[in-house]
Amino acid sequence: MQQASAFSAVALLVAVAFCCCTGERWLRRRRPYDAAWTAAMACFAIGAAAFFGATAVGWNAALFRIFYLFGGVLTVPVLALGTFYLLADRRLADRIALATALLGAFAAGVVLTAPLHAPLTPDRLNEGKVIFGVLPRVFAATGSGVGATVVIVGALWSAVRLARTRRRADAAGRGGLPGRRLVGANVSIALGTLLISAKGPFVALTGSDEIGFAFALAAGLVVIFAGFLLAATPVAARSPRPLAAPVPRTPVGV
Repeated sequence: MQQASAFSAVALLVAVAFCCCTGERWLRRRRPYDAAWTAAMACFAIGAAAFFGATAVGWNAALFRIFYLFGGVLTVPVLALGTFYLLADRRLADRIALATALLGAFAAGVVLTAPLHAPLTPDRLNEGKVIFGVLPRVFAATGSGVGATVVIVGALWSAVRLARTRRRADAAGRGGLPGRRLVGANVSIALGTLLISAKGPFVALTGSDEIGFAFALAAGLVVIFAGFLLAATPVAARSPRPLAAPVPRTPVGV
């Protein structure tokens, strides 16, 4: 339990820091993908807080519902919405945002009111397939599966496109950044999303579902945040000409 609490605390702190970074960028530039990523990290932070509370005091119905809703249903689709706003047509992204909001509201009502089919075990991670009926599990599987696919494919597609134009990117640096650095950032985002989605190796490594899941959350989010920082941090100019330095812009895929 202590290890699970430690990993979930790391995930919570990183999610809060990530949310503050993207929130500050949205307040400064008012770009919709920053708003989507801020909302996604806020959802992640709420889910991680519920997980941390459960590992500290034991699982109960309220903590499990909050964790399942924000961690299992809402976070990844909202994160994928940021990818749509970044890479797709704005009108299409607006329609997807409306559908995501409506389905998210409906899913929230389902998860928060669905009957529990089995008593919760206070000292270990409870599985949704045991606790909930079909509908909450469909929302969790569809939201996390489709959302993770969108984020991973979008990041890898951006990385491939940047790799193909690496000479131009290295010479000019989209957003003032070297092309290789942007490729690495996109690969980090895809890898981190994959780590969060696949807890199996972490469970095998730790020998515990709860510790393995908390480890996967913390590791995946740290990798995603590292990719975000890699792309968001401008590179210092090689020559002392601050007035001629390019204005940083958000790179493709990040």
